[in-house]
Amino acid sequence: MSEPILIAQDLRKSFGDREAVKGISLQVARGEVFGLLGPNGAGKTTTISMLTALLEPSSGKIMVNGLDLKAHTNQVKAQMGLVPQEMALYTTLSARQNLMFFGRIYGLRGKELRQRVDEALRMIGLIERADDPVSAYSGGMKRRVNIAAGLLHKPQILFLDEPTVGVDPQSRNAIFENVEALNRAGMTVIYTTHYMEEAQRLCHRVAIVDEGRIIALDTPAALIRSLGGGVVMLGVADAAPENLTERLSQVPSVKSVTRSDGLLKIETQRLQEALMGALDLTNQLDVRITSLEILEPNLESVFLHLTGKKLRQ
Repeated sequence: MSEPILIAQDLRKSFGDREAVKGISLQVARGEVFGLLGPNGAGKTTTISMLTALLEPSSGKIMVNGLDLKAHTNQVKAQMGLVPQEMALYTTLSARQNLMFFGRIYGLRGKELRQRVDEALRMIGLIERADDPVSAYSGGMKRRVNIAAGLLHKPQILFLDEPTVGVDPQSRNAIFENVEALNRAGMTVIYTTHYMEEAQRLCHRVAIVDEGRIIALDTPAALIRSLGGGVVMLGVADAAPENLTERLSQVPSVKSVTRSDGLLKIETQRLQEALMGALDLTNQLDVRITSLEILEPNLESVFLHLTGKKLRQ
């Protein structure tokens, strides 16, 4: 991994008696698209809020470009762009007026401000609609303006918190293309999502977050490889023999079998061979199958394997 632009060490955040983030540590390389992948409520937004100095950690340390965020807050924040989940736009103003306003907040003035606004509008594909009121935009168009607002001061590191929630497919694809273009130009991006296909497309590395903790961190390809050939979730009737788990574990291409409340999780090396072997065995033993789910290797199935939950539960 290249030189880290961001280092977080043992971040924790409590709200009263509830600990929302429970010791998150990570490093993000310069020029990387780093994903925080997890369900709603996993702690992703709280983590982003701490990394961008919107929330002070209960404990832990954050370094950006070698500077301690707590000791050099303003200097570090000037290097960051944040696109929050909530729309930060004035709907009675046009996209151009919104961006001019936010650019002035960043300290931009005159010709430089106008140039930055035009660059941002072109990048998000809204230059022709720039002077229409934001209230006339679709949800996806508003999201794209939201992203543009976070880019006006040309940050070194951009935080995108669930940027595609509620957008149409065309705008969603435009957001993907924007992120990819920004990254090709050298920008570091931290991207939170609960859509596994977004993480697989965009992210160089992914931290899977659940209940305030990172439970896995690697490239999407490595995380998927760790699952092997896939997982078979096999529901069986209560009358299934006690030694069924042991018998299934001996089937060719089966890595392991665990049983819980009538559900067998069969991890495989080669999915099709293991599935056919498992079905042959249950047929021989006259085991009644109540359900069958095949989890092809992807980040969604990795998450289910690690947590027993689906990403969008």
